[in-house]
Amino acid sequence: MRTYAADVNRVFHALSDATRRQIIEQLGSGPVSVSELAKPLGVSLAAVVQHLQLLEECSLVRTEKIGRTRMCRMEPAGFSVVEKWIKDRRSSWERKFDRLGDLLAAEELPEVDP
Repeated sequence: MRTYAADVNRVFHALSDATRRQIIEQLGSGPVSVSELAKPLGVSLAAVVQHLQLLEECSLVRTEKIGRTRMCRMEPAGFSVVEKWIKDRRSSWERKFDRLGDLLAAEELPEVDP
């Protein structure tokens, strides 16, 4: 059974590779065939397929065969795991800064004579 922490780790692992990030960037413009994805990457078609498999396992990309062509598209919902992780970290730090601000505001500053 997959856990939230495992899902976060898998997505960050998938995005840690520059080629996979470039694939995600290309798919941000819309669906593309695997062969079209491979052209600007400078890697073999087999390597692109391996990268796509990892991205599919993380639900960041979806591929489907249409006739003889395998089309790929980004799955924005797959990023929700990372989005939640970042939001949780941000909320934690915002609470800490709010408490620090409250502490500093509560301190009386000594008056300085001009």
